[in-house]
Amino acid sequence: MEKYEKISELQLRLSELRKDKTIGFVPTMGALHQGHLSLISRSKAICGTTVASIFVNPAQFNDKDDYRRYPRTLDKDLEILENAGCDIVFAPGEKEIYPEKDKRIFDFGNLDKVMEGKFRPGHFNGVAQVVSRLFDIVNPDKAFFGQKDFQQVSIIKNMTLQLNLSVEIVVCPIIREQDGLAMSSRNMLLSDSQRKEAVNISQALLHAKTQAAVTPISEIRDEAVRWINSSPELRVEYMEIIDASTLQPVAGWDEAEEIFACVAVHAGKIRLIDNIQLK
Repeated sequence: MEKYEKISELQLRLSELRKDKTIGFVPTMGALHQGHLSLISRSKAICGTTVASIFVNPAQFNDKDDYRRYPRTLDKDLEILENAGCDIVFAPGEKEIYPEKDKRIFDFGNLDKVMEGKFRPGHFNGVAQVVSRLFDIVNPDKAFFGQKDFQQVSIIKNMTLQLNLSVEIVVCPIIREQDGLAMSSRNMLLSDSQRKEAVNISQALLHAKTQAAVTPISEIRDEAVRWINSSPELRVEYMEIIDASTLQPVAGWDEAEEIFACVAVHAGKIRLIDNIQLK
């Protein structure tokens, strides 16, 4: 596995590989788990060369304490990626990605006005800044993202259209722990009691799925919120049942072709998100 910190060196290497290989790209913020490795595996299956980046992007943290707490495990991450058969790792410093402050402001219409965008103002603009910057650096044929970050995937797809980028966005399924909790880098920050109770998030979503199409949407939402909030360790920040294409809330099952339930939950100071398709 090759490791690069400088853009110029990475691009020189990729220009050689691009002559006869497709480039698959998995952008990460490190603290890797099986969810990330599923993206690496998918890239390796359909691309000639797989590149992963590790960069904790300050621009997407609207909470400075959240940025400070975010786990940084570079040495372990490099070992994990090498064992997974990743070909190239790009692990730049902040000045390499942002030699000057990125002042671009993206307009995503209503996509970033709900859910994560509502509760984390500026978050998705920071995501768009760094992902577009990484796309410009790596120039991949395909880029791989997990469905756990459902709204983020919609934002990135919209951004690629706005910027007329040729990269194909490949969305991969959520990878869950054995008890159902969606894998997340933040899971390692949970206390034992928080980790035990966090399974209520996926259990509430799975129960919601069993009630889909036969129970009013408002009742499903309210029951899921009660289920999660019944744990003394958990507090729902939002629970929305949405049209998958617009991300806007729906009130009836006939209002959209695909309907998802999306939730954000606080376990103490740790914030977890999850989602499930209901229709």
